Amino acid sequence: MRLMDVVTAYLYVLCGVGVMIMVYAWRIFNWIWLKPKKMEKFLREQGLNGNPYKFLFGDVKEMVQMTANAKLKPINLTDNIVPRVMPFMHNSLKTHGKAFFTWIGPRAVVHVTEPALIRDILGNYNKFQKQKGGNPLARLLARGIASVDADQWVKHRKIINPAFHVEKLKHMIPAFYISCDEMINKWEELTKERSCEVDVYPHLQTFTSDVISRTAFGSSYQEGRKIFELQKEQARLLMKIVQSLYIPGSQFMPTKSNRRMKEIGREVKASITKIIINKRVTTMKEGESSSDDLLGILLDSNYKEIKQQGDKNFGLSIDEVIEECKLFYFAGQETTANLLVWTMILLGQHTNWQDRARDEVLKVFGERKPDIEGLSHLKVINMILYEVLRLYPPGTTLGRMIHEETTLGNIILPAGSLLQLHMMLLHHDSDVWGDDVTEFKPERFAEGVLKATKGQASYFPFGGGPRICVGQNFAMLEAKLALVMILRYFSFELSPSYAHAPHIVISLQPQFGAQLILHKL
Repeated sequence: MRLMDVVTAYLYVLCGVGVMIMVYAWRIFNWIWLKPKKMEKFLREQGLNGNPYKFLFGDVKEMVQMTANAKLKPINLTDNIVPRVMPFMHNSLKTHGKAFFTWIGPRAVVHVTEPALIRDILGNYNKFQKQKGGNPLARLLARGIASVDADQWVKHRKIINPAFHVEKLKHMIPAFYISCDEMINKWEELTKERSCEVDVYPHLQTFTSDVISRTAFGSSYQEGRKIFELQKEQARLLMKIVQSLYIPGSQFMPTKSNRRMKEIGREVKASITKIIINKRVTTMKEGESSSDDLLGILLDSNYKEIKQQGDKNFGLSIDEVIEECKLFYFAGQETTANLLVWTMILLGQHTNWQDRARDEVLKVFGERKPDIEGLSHLKVINMILYEVLRLYPPGTTLGRMIHEETTLGNIILPAGSLLQLHMMLLHHDSDVWGDDVTEFKPERFAEGVLKATKGQASYFPFGGGPRICVGQNFAMLEAKLALVMILRYFSFELSPSYAHAPHIVISLQPQFGAQLILHKL
């Protein structure tokens, strides 16, 4: 009997293991085949088109290959940049029309290019939330307000808003000026012979990093340099992750890339904690007043919210403050550096607009330092910056997802659907902007954005709706001041060695730099 009991128990165990294997095998098969095929049928019935689902990888292999091929050579200055920057999406749009879907592994992504639908999505941040999922390592770059939803977003936004109030930004103009003056001095050293070829992109990155160090943290660029370099490396590693298939649990594998991303995450957090948070929290505990930098304002706002509500849960934790700092540092540097580099490239090509902008600068400011009142009266420079943001938006798409079945226009989408809102495809849509859509024509914005877009939600370089970028005014103010100072001291044109090669590394950048001939005025 004992032997029979052992055999019976053994058989039960085998049966149990077999059932578990079958259950997990079924779940995996459902995840990588049945569910995607069901979703594909559902989307096609809704009138959407896209490639047939390919087992496990979806469209990922083709996306990566087309992007790699596009980056092999530059394009002409007059070419449409979309086929180089987003070759797969450009091809999908041409093949399947404006309502299409793609596959990121076994997950379908619905692509939204209709202004009316985009307005609905951006206006309802509770229903259409930030895209979740994917490799958790992607969150190591920066989270903060950009990645939270619902009540958490309301809390973060309420506490962060005071840091970007116009009255606060006014006090940051001197820091903008000091940082830009250092860059101008370097360019003057390089142009001792009146003219010199300079790759301005690294200089602009240094300038914007210095600005964010001074205005966000009250530290110099040298102190913040480690954070800046680490986050640049993290962005490059992140792009490799984005362009590959994510297998759940793969973030725990001890690959070289995984180890390095986690190591960078720890180093950045430690640097911010040591250099900034500990010092500022200590200062506040000792009763000293905080400075007017972004972090000081954020911590003051956080402290007041907790005190007013009588509960620390209404405020941000130290870890959440660190994430906001990481976001300040990356987004604050990246957005403005890229806006400025594309502005200089386009003004180096269209020198008539450069002359018009310089005339405006001299008329508004003469020889005096730029101030916030003067910067708010720069109509020509405003038009130029708006048109640069149309042609070269720092971000090319916005990701959203839904948590319950939702009707979008005439389409019914099931819970868990992923959406991508295409600012670049819309910014380059001839149906919206006309046959001259690829041309640099700042006069489009002579009467403002609303008139240029005919009231459509077809222009959103900083997002839109309640979740519009909180740092928009900061970035535009910084860009205006930098452009004022550059135009005052230099004229410039594209160097013969410049290769036009926009590409994406999180944001839209010049792949081979921005070589200009600077002329000292």
